[in-house]
Amino acid sequence: MAKFKLIVSDPDTGKCVVSELEGNRAQALIGRSLGESLDGSALGIAGSVVISGGCDKNGVPMRADVHGGAKKYIVLSSGPGFRSHKSGERKRKLIRGRTITDETYQINVTLKKGSETQVKPKVTGEKPAEEPLSPRTTEPVTSAQKPAKKLKEGKKTKKGK
Repeated sequence: MAKFKLIVSDPDTGKCVVSELEGNRAQALIGRSLGESLDGSALGIAGSVVISGGCDKNGVPMRADVHGGAKKYIVLSSGPGFRSHKSGERKRKLIRGRTITDETYQINVTLKKGSETQVKPKVTGEKPAEEPLSPRTTEPVTSAQKPAKKLKEGKKTKKGK
């Protein structure tokens, strides 16, 4: 049976929530591809989502421009799965195709901007009221307020030899 770690990110707030999918909810994702949009109700999310990425249990990333769900070695110059250290660098790297399979461990989804849903973590109890911040002063910092700097002692060298 498939078991996935689902990471739902909200571009409006910049927050993301991690949850686990098992059983029928996980089966709904098998065979889907990166970039595909689907209704979030199958995943337990209000609104619609877009599958944006993922990886397997070994950390091999999925890449949208590779067909299938198998691991492949391809030559990369940029994008998911490769960070170049020099300009124009290319390297053969192991990546996974864009189709979600049983071997996929993590799936990243993004809420669509048109949806009016909000990602909220589970909260128990209420937050305490925040105290108002004190106003900032515009006075310059005096030397009495600055911490004293430690003096470094230089190495003594022998001259003349």
